[in-house]
Amino acid sequence: MFPVAEKFVSINGEGAHSGEIAVFIRFRGCNLCCSYCDTKWANSSDVPVEMMSAQAIADYVKKTGAVNVTLTGGEPLLQKDVYELTDILISQGCRVEIETNGSIPIKIPANTKYRPVFTMDYKLPCSEMESRMCLDNFELLNEHDTVKFVSGSISDLRRAREVIRKYGLAERCHVFISPVFGSIDPADIVSYMTDYKMNNVRLQLQMHKFIWDPQKRGV
Repeated sequence: MFPVAEKFVSINGEGAHSGEIAVFIRFRGCNLCCSYCDTKWANSSDVPVEMMSAQAIADYVKKTGAVNVTLTGGEPLLQKDVYELTDILISQGCRVEIETNGSIPIKIPANTKYRPVFTMDYKLPCSEMESRMCLDNFELLNEHDTVKFVSGSISDLRRAREVIRKYGLAERCHVFISPVFGSIDPADIVSYMTDYKMNNVRLQLQMHKFIWDPQKRGV
């Protein structure tokens, strides 16, 4: 059974399929505590949840008619049976994206028959969680996956550039840089990317925060 903090249909606000309709399943709980986290409410152990089986979630997704499914949190890879869920969803024709914080190994799901797509964070210094990153995950990413760098300063951008270059991420998968909302001017990110010729790296803004109130849930 899965502790579902919320489920809804909206657009993907970020990632390779930004702007497309998707079903979001948000699970309770996270193993990190990032300084800029905008879903801390879902990490609390006492947040109200709906306990749902994998099949019940799959049935809900099917009723929506959407084919993109985003599993998020919290941290969805903390759910021990999450791959039972992804197998069911993918076998029924869904494109399943797991939004993961980058601290948990993905070796098993990355080599399964029904492989989900990973949108993986690399936590930069402003998050205060960089030491928790599982760097072995980079070797398991492919052209369908994404690494996302949420940056709050120019020093964060320098670190992102180092990691992208060291692990050849721009040649392996999608790479996005996003600002910590309200902490850095996106124009400064563009200038940095231009100055350092960061080809095959994309600036991405959290679209849903511009369409709706940044604190609004269920979007």
